Amino acid sequence: MRILDLYIGKILVRHILVTIMVLLGLFTFVTFVEELGDLDKGRYGIIQVFQYVVLKIPKTLYEVFPMAALIGSILGLSTLARDSELIVMRATGISVQRIVLSVVKVGVLMAAVAMLLGEVVSPYTETKSEQVRIGAMQSNVRQKDDFGVWLRDENTYVNIGEVLPDLTLLDIKIFEFDSRNFLRFLSTAQEGEYQLERKRWLLKGLRRTMIDDKSSAADEVKAAFWSTGVNPNILGLFRIEPEQLSMWQLDKYIDHLGTNKQDTSNYELVFWSKVVTPFATIVMLILAVPFVFKESRSGNLGRSLFFGIMIGLGFFILNKAFTYFVTLFNIPPVLGAALPTLIVCMLALIMIRRVV
Repeated sequence: MRILDLYIGKILVRHILVTIMVLLGLFTFVTFVEELGDLDKGRYGIIQVFQYVVLKIPKTLYEVFPMAALIGSILGLSTLARDSELIVMRATGISVQRIVLSVVKVGVLMAAVAMLLGEVVSPYTETKSEQVRIGAMQSNVRQKDDFGVWLRDENTYVNIGEVLPDLTLLDIKIFEFDSRNFLRFLSTAQEGEYQLERKRWLLKGLRRTMIDDKSSAADEVKAAFWSTGVNPNILGLFRIEPEQLSMWQLDKYIDHLGTNKQDTSNYELVFWSKVVTPFATIVMLILAVPFVFKESRSGNLGRSLFFGIMIGLGFFILNKAFTYFVTLFNIPPVLGAALPTLIVCMLALIMIRRVV
């Protein structure tokens, strides 16, 4: 039976890889066209656009993986059905359940690849892609990985440790220089909130140190306004997006946001989506088996491919839609992440029972 697993696995992997290349090319082209609208903003030229698009590929691949698994496996199994190889397998006593087991083994391999993409590759490249884009568009703003956000406002340099989802700033340091480029004031604040009606930042837990040629003196106040050209639109670019984090990072960041009384639903949804995606990949491959067997009996394999593509697209769209449903209708994030996969899993089980 090992020969059967290897043969089916080789056919499925080949067709899944072809499907991935097609879908990846399509989605990457769409991203490229969208980015052309921001061309020549700041220093965002065609080279930066290409860098951004290339760095986005792992995230795109991770998102389309279940859909590619379904379409590719239907293509592979349809090839076996067209050449009557599935009929020969059944005639030699190989059950549908045994064929499903061979497909599941391929699904486990694909799920491992999906995990690697979601936990290692995609978080890194997603962060780098945003740094390329922001760095080119905002020449006076820089983000240095573990050193927060650096901004320049005339003779003032600002370092912000973290920008929370509601644009609250944490761990703020303000360096003010005179016309001779000597440091004259150093201010630190625990937190900053933007007051929309006053169009100024309110700094809390502020400590301001005045530095002259001979000495320095520090004052501490509970809160004070900070007038600056740095606005929330600029800082909104530096919010940590859920896709930039791995599962263990998301788990820690969700606790961190909860401590700071922030909404964590989007981050929880992405966390559970990362948990579910490997299982979704396996379920999609299982679904292809009864699909192909059912249509091969009626001699209409083209229809199986069409419906497979529709289910794959529906799954992709439903996953995206639940991002909004969780927020609008207060759906538990774990249910929002798992429901599309559960629906497909139930469909696969029903179809397998009808085929056997």
